Amino acid sequence: MTDGPRSDVGRWGGNPWQPPTTPSPEPEPEPDRGSRRGGRSFWARCCACCSCQNGTDGDGGPEPYGGRGSRSGSRRPDSRGSDSRRPGSRTGSVNAAGDGTIREGMLVVTGVDLLSARSDQNRREHHTDEFEYDELIIRRGQPFHVVLHFSRPYESSDHVALELLIGNNPEVGKGTHVIIPVGKGGSGGWKAQVTKASGQNLNLRVHTSPNAIIGKFQFTIRTRCEAGEFQLPFDPSNEIYILFNPWCPEDIVYVDHEDWRQEYVLNESGRIYYGTEAQIGERTWNYGQFDHGVLDACLYILDRRGMPYGGRGDPVSVSRVISAMVNSLDDNGVLIGNWSGDYSRGTNPSAWVGSVEILLSYLRTGYSVPYGQCWVFAGVTTTVLRCLGLATRTVTNFNSAHDTDTSLTMDIYFDENMKPLEHLNHDSVWNFHVWNDCWMKRPDLPSGFDGWQVVDATPQETSSGIFCCGPCSVESIKNGLVYMKYDTPFIFAEVNSDKVYWQRQDDGSFKIVYVEEKAIGTLIVTKAIGSNMRDDVTHVYKHPEGSEAERKAVETAAAHGSKPNVYSSRDSAEDVAMQVEAQDAVMGQDLAVSVVLSNRGSSPRTVKLHLYLSVTFYTGVTGPVFKESKKEVVLAPGASDRVSMPVAYQEYRPHLVDQGSMLLNVSGHVKESGQVLAKQHTFRLRTPDLSLTLLGAAVVGQECEVQIVFRNPLPVTLTNVVFRLEGSGLQRPKILNVGDIGGNETVTLHQKFVPVRPGPRQLIASLDSPQLSQVHGVIQVDVAPAPGGGGIFADAGGDSHSGETIPMASRGGA
Repeated sequence: MTDGPRSDVGRWGGNPWQPPTTPSPEPEPEPDRGSRRGGRSFWARCCACCSCQNGTDGDGGPEPYGGRGSRSGSRRPDSRGSDSRRPGSRTGSVNAAGDGTIREGMLVVTGVDLLSARSDQNRREHHTDEFEYDELIIRRGQPFHVVLHFSRPYESSDHVALELLIGNNPEVGKGTHVIIPVGKGGSGGWKAQVTKASGQNLNLRVHTSPNAIIGKFQFTIRTRCEAGEFQLPFDPSNEIYILFNPWCPEDIVYVDHEDWRQEYVLNESGRIYYGTEAQIGERTWNYGQFDHGVLDACLYILDRRGMPYGGRGDPVSVSRVISAMVNSLDDNGVLIGNWSGDYSRGTNPSAWVGSVEILLSYLRTGYSVPYGQCWVFAGVTTTVLRCLGLATRTVTNFNSAHDTDTSLTMDIYFDENMKPLEHLNHDSVWNFHVWNDCWMKRPDLPSGFDGWQVVDATPQETSSGIFCCGPCSVESIKNGLVYMKYDTPFIFAEVNSDKVYWQRQDDGSFKIVYVEEKAIGTLIVTKAIGSNMRDDVTHVYKHPEGSEAERKAVETAAAHGSKPNVYSSRDSAEDVAMQVEAQDAVMGQDLAVSVVLSNRGSSPRTVKLHLYLSVTFYTGVTGPVFKESKKEVVLAPGASDRVSMPVAYQEYRPHLVDQGSMLLNVSGHVKESGQVLAKQHTFRLRTPDLSLTLLGAAVVGQECEVQIVFRNPLPVTLTNVVFRLEGSGLQRPKILNVGDIGGNETVTLHQKFVPVRPGPRQLIASLDSPQLSQVHGVIQVDVAPAPGGGGIFADAGGDSHSGETIPMASRGGA
């Protein structure tokens, strides 16, 4: 939203990542994890509580593709990293002698029907029928059905055992090799029962453990009878995905509300909120957790981290790994963070409309995807955790603090005239910050801390030496119990620290002149269940502001911080109140800000008022002051007065940064009482929406058309305009290069797509250019089933790594 790249690149502008000079289908080798940080594994550094902290136990995930220690040179493993060449994976039948001979009377498995079609009983009962996969996808702790076909009728004297294997070195003791004897009780909740034996077919009901490892398992069957032993060779079409199960009371991710499960596990789209508390913006995000390839990408993330397979049944460990891996720092994870305003080597974070394009790119190339900011990290995290079966929501915290010195306060320093001293202001208050809540029990904590857990993949500060955050019990945040793992002090400061204003004195020392107790975490919201309304969840994170319980939580937390006596020098006597008002400002138009002063005392008051206006990144990093105003106001007892400062578009245009927010620093000094007034007020500049209109009915497998209309609100030309279009079940990620759009020009685009799944769907679009971003639109598309029923899996209408240039002739309006 600026005419050129800013020199002020924000807090993380110095990211050392550079794109590869020669694109390669394989990622570059990584250093051996065992040699990093003194040989301590991720588990020892990041998650020492995990029962699988020893990464050398033989079941660790594979090295990244092409990485050191990878198998057979450049051979690429599958998305799960399991080795299909383990014993028994021959193409022919196997008997006890290992020579492939089939003897008369042996119980030979001639076929297996896992009932894995989307319309079959297994997929429907396990709530996995929306996955665009042909393989069987089930949730742990819940039975599924399978039909075995034999060379002869099954007899009671025959022995049949099902086997599931995952990882490079499957072991029964680690849960990576599961043996399930048919008709006998298995271990850990695994068992298989005969439900029907008819001719040469055997119907089984297989019970899975509620603590099972999640991932993609190879499946085989062993039979034994007097004539000999037989093992069914591994067949990729018989592989089984196992996920967490929020429908199972024995699973620690269990959610006891069906409407919650529908929203937080099965909903493929959602709303993400941004802006400021007074000017909340919202955008629709396509999570797309059921799109083809996304599940493989999620499992690849665990592999890429080198997470031991034995630990993948623990949602605490899995969610912590995901928080580390969705950002690229430390581990070449999914997304590269960039807050610089220069996105020329990647995609502007505001331009993404969903997670699918990002995750499929990471799976396809192995390279971290440029670029992300907090809502992108959170959107991708929601996709990954929902895909794996964890109930997850995307949460926005307005006026979110970033505490850099563990003081659990936001310290803001001013000079003698109350002008901000930016070189000292290391703490920052983000206009908004987006993270995730996921639902689980916490057996690693004392009782009382189950339920919502914060997971934050945005790289801000390290946790045990790794850029990850959480899972942190929301209950511990609410009560200031900052000694509870993981990362409670940092998250508590984000939602409930106090804002402390320090003024430099004549002798160079600093004195607290004002404390705002209600300036941080002023509003915490998420999408409501079952609707597109906004749900205020502040009360889940905080006791009522100013209440005895809330103050106790702050004091409890501050006692464990680096400045436990921060309030000892605080002065009082405050009878002049100050309120800041900003009109609803639109990008490209003039605006005005006002300060209202009220004298609540019985004596006249004279206030010297200073207003400083600058632009700010949403992360609280500010640019230089570009306009200021000074005025003296005399207030009679009980009187109020308004001080206004108009700001023309031409004044703020040269200073605009991505996200286009303004920061007004207001300070005042009451002559008679010595009272100091201080306030920071942030307001955003609204951008226009895209208008989407469906032209005709939507039916699975039939082409339909959408019209997109946009009017440039700026008097300047938008260059290199790119539209993105995406919607699960409707349209794979598609990029449209439009070129330039003149000042105040209107353009109309028409795009065709082929729905692949029936039901209510969201089609989401965005526009991005160097001069204007954060432009979105969405339309609900109710898709009718195909005349013959069912759905199709196809990349109808383009894919994530191709850009289509829209010719000028298809543009309309002026």
